[in-house]
Amino acid sequence: MSHRTFTFALCLSPVALSAAARAQSAAPVEANTPTAGSFEASVSALKQDFEARLAALEAQVAEQKTAREAAEKAAKSKWYEKISLRGYTQFRTTSLFNEDLTPDLVVPADPSVSEKETFIIRRGRFIFSGDVSEHVFLYAQFDAFGSVGGSGDKGLQTRDLYADIALDADKEYRFRVGQSKVPYGFVNLQSSQNRAPMERPDALNSAVEGERDIGVFFYWAPKEIRALFRDLVRKGLKGSGDYGVLGFGAYSGQGLNRSDQNGEFHWIGRASYPIRFDNGQILELGAQAYTGDFVVSTQQLGSGAGAVTPTAKADGLDDERVALSATLYPQPFGFEAEWTWGEGPELNSALTAVEVGSLEGGYLQVNALIETSKGPLFPFVRWNYFDGARKFRANAPSDEVNELDFGIEWAPWPELELTVMYTHTFERTNTTDTSGPAFYERTEDANRLAFQLQWNY
Repeated sequence: MSHRTFTFALCLSPVALSAAARAQSAAPVEANTPTAGSFEASVSALKQDFEARLAALEAQVAEQKTAREAAEKAAKSKWYEKISLRGYTQFRTTSLFNEDLTPDLVVPADPSVSEKETFIIRRGRFIFSGDVSEHVFLYAQFDAFGSVGGSGDKGLQTRDLYADIALDADKEYRFRVGQSKVPYGFVNLQSSQNRAPMERPDALNSAVEGERDIGVFFYWAPKEIRALFRDLVRKGLKGSGDYGVLGFGAYSGQGLNRSDQNGEFHWIGRASYPIRFDNGQILELGAQAYTGDFVVSTQQLGSGAGAVTPTAKADGLDDERVALSATLYPQPFGFEAEWTWGEGPELNSALTAVEVGSLEGGYLQVNALIETSKGPLFPFVRWNYFDGARKFRANAPSDEVNELDFGIEWAPWPELELTVMYTHTFERTNTTDTSGPAFYERTEDANRLAFQLQWNY
């Protein structure tokens, strides 16, 4: 019976009851005929039931109207009203224990490792993100202290600017279009806001320095796996975020905020899957690979009559790598392990030309998450190794890295984190030295202690 039919029937009830009452008054009174009082009570009960049903129906109609108006208002709201703002800042200082090192110790990604530096702002990130519509998600990240053109100068720099275009309501199938992280390596995808060690390991990061490039990537993951990826970050387990179970795509290949030089794509594919055990532990296994041609910049080596500028193919040199990843999330103990192999541009031993050379390296890290009344502690030990070349550096010099990190992160409040890290460098190539009598010498047996304060907002 429809609502209208039911209402109409209820409305007729008093009329019908009145007619019945007249008929009863005209008929002889039997011994079992109801009294006038019981009849009036029945009428009153029916009336109360009718009024209750009518009130419930009116409330239902009002609720539907409110929901409809809210939906219409949301549909008419401007896209910028759905955008959120968040970010973080990292304030850092590093002390060198061996200040008479020859050559100087140089860590490409960490400008605080220098005798001439005191305090630096390593990162000053501002992130705008939100659902523009049911199928389009916007993400834009800017760094207030980004490096400008590799000069060491600082300024506002675009880190991310992309749209996620979802093909379904659960957003299991989506394209990421714009400037974003290249899906190569767990640690490259892990945000600096979540990572405990100061900088990413050289072997993985040298594949995509800055971690980002302009391209188009397709990601797929079931909605329950997407929720798990988000939880691994929200619970402070140092997750990498949601980059799909499967991902593949094409990107420029020349690096962050750099224009392409040969008109050819780099192609990449990645698979990663988290396995949940009965005891609650989660092990994520991954594999990734990319291929393309990289155009190396060259500059003069040495000075005077002995100066030489290496040659390199104008349309690029083979640049391809593969990597395996394994992450056991700290509950309370965990580890991270990644290793990469491949080949890419490398300055030859005669220092006359950039050719194609082999490379390998990775890192092993053991960590723990210890909950205390004063906030969580995250101690870690990491071995960092690389034997290859720096393709993003002028002349793609050979690079050898062998270091051991000991550190601990403490978060007394969710919005504040303090990290202390001691590093012993067994060897590291100074890839900035282009004018001395021995180019790109290795620094050995160096020690440094770094402090970092991070505030989140």
